[in-house]
Amino acid sequence: MVMPYRFNFDLSNISKSLFKEVAKVAAQREMHRKLGKSARELANKLKIQEATGLNVSDALTLIEDLVDIQVKNMSEREKFQKAGKKVLFLPHCARKYMDNRCKAQFSQDIPSYICARCSPDCQINKATQLAKKKHYDVYVLPGNSCVEKIIKNNRYEGVLGVACTEELRIGGEYLKRIGVTGQALSLIKNGCANTKFNLDNLNALM
Repeated sequence: MVMPYRFNFDLSNISKSLFKEVAKVAAQREMHRKLGKSARELANKLKIQEATGLNVSDALTLIEDLVDIQVKNMSEREKFQKAGKKVLFLPHCARKYMDNRCKAQFSQDIPSYICARCSPDCQINKATQLAKKKHYDVYVLPGNSCVEKIIKNNRYEGVLGVACTEELRIGGEYLKRIGVTGQALSLIKNGCANTKFNLDNLNALM
């Protein structure tokens, strides 16, 4: 899998309100797609560089992508809430273990990992249980390429995806082409293993 960023980030310790504030300020000032002084002002106002440890250029890239996700979620929110059959796509890299300690089995036919609920504190396990209670179908994917195959084999009206921002962007473009509404949740820690997402934020999007 190709990393969408050339840098790593970990937003685990940042206040959840930051993401809403980023979207609010950027949308009001139309900053997030502008270069130069305005974007730097946004980064300085929200102290992104200090919070993430990233240099300004990388921090601005991250801001831009997070704002896009937040704005698109808001624009699709009402339609998503009214949608019928829904699905949750989770990234396999967020499993607690990436070796044989994880008992999830991979099904080539679906294609998806099937969570075995082997670790009570695994975020994939927790997210799967939460989604099942809300009548979502759940797939734990090795990559974005699996999404199209799964959606083609089912008639989902709403799609909720957790992934790196680049994969969320690609997935969002696909959903737009086929006329399916969606919501997206970005990872708060990227990488190819031990990635993280916020379970409370996921619950709020469902």
